[in-house]
Amino acid sequence: MTTIGAIFLPSNPPETLRSVAQAADQAGLEELWIWEDCFLNGGLTAATAALASTENLRVGVGIMPVPFRNVASLAMELATLGRMFGERPLPGIGHGVQEWMGQVGARAASPLTLLREYATALRDLLRGETVTVDGRYVKLDKVRLDWPPEVPPVLSIAAGGPKTIALAGEVGDAVVLAGGTTPAQVAEAAKAAPGAQLVVFLPALTGPGAADKLARDAEVYKTDYPGLSGTPAEIAAGVAEFAAAGAGKVILQPVPGEDPAAYVRWVAEEVRPLVD
Repeated sequence: MTTIGAIFLPSNPPETLRSVAQAADQAGLEELWIWEDCFLNGGLTAATAALASTENLRVGVGIMPVPFRNVASLAMELATLGRMFGERPLPGIGHGVQEWMGQVGARAASPLTLLREYATALRDLLRGETVTVDGRYVKLDKVRLDWPPEVPPVLSIAAGGPKTIALAGEVGDAVVLAGGTTPAQVAEAAKAAPGAQLVVFLPALTGPGAADKLARDAEVYKTDYPGLSGTPAEIAAGVAEFAAAGAGKVILQPVPGEDPAAYVRWVAEEVRPLVD
């Protein structure tokens, strides 16, 4: 069965997240995803607040840029979340938007090399292994977590181009595909990363002017595919196309200005029941 979730946009004030997460949990939403876009919400603090405010909701972070944090530091944070909240935290990493990484003095000459070294070390640490590595970017000397999670988290890796998608499928458990991805592109990603779960962020709106709102958002972010608009049944039919193309999770994405609590309830109560 396809997992259906919703996104809490970082354009929303951080102080509203807990009430939105509670609304999602009460409505039975499977997953709520947050973004760590520069320079908005902090991914780990936001995820912790959402997890602590809910009982059943899984919370994804899509994604945390790897140049931002030492891998041992992120491993410690994720292990702590795992010990406190079990398998509900869903961490995601990626090489980040290069312009933003340049702004903070952390732009890597080879983002793919950094991502490979980082993801490999992170997964080993979260399995409780003692890790020694002397890579181009990641350097660890007999590092081992005292409190690894009882079950290592599902690690998602964001990817866009074919090389990154292939790498993400190799070193991660899931591949996150950004909004603007078409079903055909999902099918291509499934070929490039066989065996990896595909997570698709999919813009979707209902109500008056929905298609126009999506078109304006796509123009702002320079994507060719604006997303889905229409009734819940029409949205569900569109989701089914992504699932048929290989998406294991479809995370519906609003546009800035939408009521985030109303959106998560709409996804859980009106769209989810119509998706197989």
